[in-house]
Amino acid sequence: MKKVIRLFMSLAALMALPVCAGASGSNDESLNLATSSFGIIAVCLFVAAYVVVICEERLHLRKSKPVMVAGSVIWILVALAYIGVGRQDVIHEAIVRNLAEYVELFLFLLAAMTYINALEERKVFEALTSWLVSRGFGLRKIYWMTGILSFFISPICDNLTTALLMGAVVIAVARNNKKFIVVSCINIVVAANAGGAFSPFGDITTLMVWQKGKLPFGEFFALFIPGAINWLIPAIIMSFTVPREIKQRSTIPLKMKVGARRIMFLFILTIITAILFHNTLHLPPALGMMLGLGYLSFFGYYLKRIEQRHRCIEDPLDIMGHDKARGFDLFRKVARAEWDTLLFFYGIIFCVGGLGQLGYLAIISEYLYALGPTPANVMIGIISAVIDNIPVMYAVLTMNPDMSHGQWLLVTLTAGVGGSLLSVGSAAGVGLMGSARGAYTFAGHLKWTWAIGLGYGVSIWTHLVLNARFFH
Repeated sequence: MKKVIRLFMSLAALMALPVCAGASGSNDESLNLATSSFGIIAVCLFVAAYVVVICEERLHLRKSKPVMVAGSVIWILVALAYIGVGRQDVIHEAIVRNLAEYVELFLFLLAAMTYINALEERKVFEALTSWLVSRGFGLRKIYWMTGILSFFISPICDNLTTALLMGAVVIAVARNNKKFIVVSCINIVVAANAGGAFSPFGDITTLMVWQKGKLPFGEFFALFIPGAINWLIPAIIMSFTVPREIKQRSTIPLKMKVGARRIMFLFILTIITAILFHNTLHLPPALGMMLGLGYLSFFGYYLKRIEQRHRCIEDPLDIMGHDKARGFDLFRKVARAEWDTLLFFYGIIFCVGGLGQLGYLAIISEYLYALGPTPANVMIGIISAVIDNIPVMYAVLTMNPDMSHGQWLLVTLTAGVGGSLLSVGSAAGVGLMGSARGAYTFAGHLKWTWAIGLGYGVSIWTHLVLNARFFH
């Protein structure tokens, strides 16, 4: 065993030789190991993992698997590189810092996802969809209503849930009208991403910026008008292709299950709790979200007792053989969280953190932000249309460029809405391509990229003019 350890130590020293001369002083937390063999292998590994993520639909391999492996192996390479230059004392602190960031994000999202699953189980979203379908609105009215609802629901729910909900409405009312489905899905994706940009709860990127303390809670709402313009410009342009066809009224609206409204109230109370934890007590908002999960757990206990008394005594088994008498079960809602997404964040945070420890983020920051913060932040949004905005924003936060609040608002806006430029640029777009398969496609979205790009440019200009006070 000792021989094996010595072999690894020798290998680490040999591979790190090209950068020993250029290594930082002993007080630095990271070294410039970008040109070392370890650094090159780490980058190749990350690129390979991300290619597999992009091909998720084709390979039927969940996106969390390649990045989890890549993240762990990259940190093995980081450890070997630092051991090779005698800086092994840095590794533990660095890995704990990355782990702490992930745990905060994980707990926050776990609580939020559990609430969304509880609302879904109480048929809140089905009831909204059923009500919209049953009203007999015209296609143009449906187009604008789904866009408006997407813009205002996504700041509270995530953009993927919002897009899938509104997409279900569009497909239900215009199943055979492919042209309408395409422009409506694009409208929903742009609205959901734009709406999520002005709220710390609307997107993972805004949540990361808020939790990192780059912007106070109230300043995010300065992006409301730029976000609205980002959506409205392409929405107005595309609306001229929507026919004025009137749909016949159908089916009686579905009713929500008992306790649905009280769970909605508890979700709002949970959000308020998270804000107070962060702004008043200076505690991580994840702790406030977990307290909010406690609210739901106690209400779930009450709801379960009520349903055990009154529900399905004559037929205790449902069609799948599950015991209906169990009623509301919080832990079933926790189990139905998007675990693939939560583990994907783990892999991304550790991949990007490892590359940062090898010096790559410092190099990117030096070259990218040498252009100036405004061009760099605009480019960040364009990059997020090709690469998922989560690793892009995490990389920016890890690089931590010295920027004003106006520039942090700008990168929050661009990273949030830049994904709308392509159908694969955001979770909302990818989700709708699956639910509206055959109608809403990459090519169909690409035809309107020019209009979305126009909205992107005007929204940036609006922010620079309207929110000039934040740039000082």
